[in-house]
Amino acid sequence: MNPFTALVDGLGWILTFFYDIIPNYGIAIVLLTLLVSFALFPLTLKQTRSMKAMQEIQPEVKRIQKEYKDNREEMQKQVMALYQERGVNPAAGCLPLLLQMPIWFALFNVLRVGPEFVDGAATGNLTGTAITEGSRLGQALLRGDADFLGMHLLETPGQAFAATGIPDALPYIVLVLVVIVAGYYQTRQTSKRAAASGQAQNQPAGMQTAMKIMPIAFGVFSWNFPAGLVVYFATSNLFRIGQQAVIFGLDERHSAAAASAKATRSIASVTPLTEPSGESPSPPRKQAANTSKKRKQRRRK
Repeated sequence: MNPFTALVDGLGWILTFFYDIIPNYGIAIVLLTLLVSFALFPLTLKQTRSMKAMQEIQPEVKRIQKEYKDNREEMQKQVMALYQERGVNPAAGCLPLLLQMPIWFALFNVLRVGPEFVDGAATGNLTGTAITEGSRLGQALLRGDADFLGMHLLETPGQAFAATGIPDALPYIVLVLVVIVAGYYQTRQTSKRAAASGQAQNQPAGMQTAMKIMPIAFGVFSWNFPAGLVVYFATSNLFRIGQQAVIFGLDERHSAAAASAKATRSIASVTPLTEPSGESPSPPRKQAANTSKKRKQRRRK
């Protein structure tokens, strides 16, 4: 068994476990999605901070590229020196994403397997072990017990719309709209933060366009995917909205704490003024009293 198949089967076992606790296919999908999202949060946090650090130094990188455009070797040296000076690792933003991708693909495969499981059992050509025929979830899917919020999760929104029209397909339409709106809100979160920090101009125009198109593209895909998979998309998007709010809040606190620590170090580095004898200067009132006392002593003499 290859590692990816083992990962798919493991996630299928967790999905079955959640169904055993709460026998509702939709709730089991939501719980599995949240579990995976929470487990990947540290990697997402690291990835987001690495990307932010890379965006912050982009103006300096562009300056170096322009200055050394005729000397690529020196350009690379200067860019690497900048990375070392700022403590930025270009690969740090990619590694967490590469680690997450197999997990998300495996989860995609687990949630896509529902209709295939039913079709395979009906034709006697059942393959894969993500969901077993003898499990409680497997038996429920074979009975067609996969309803959630007025939707049959083994059916695609497109199939529901073609079969019954708008009235009965309304829950599916709302679910697809949730995927689109939540995805669009995510991009707005990121864009507003980039604009507030002055980093919006550092993002390539192609990336900004792709960020605007992706929510609509996911909505189109969702129309032709099983509703159970669309529940996963919607749950993931809603979770990421909250996740980004938490990450942005943590970064603001981190930046404020760093600024406060820097200010404290600056104050501590200032040496207090002292008199030549090493004694601290006398307060003005005490100096005036000493001067007056000396004058009186002279008059008596």
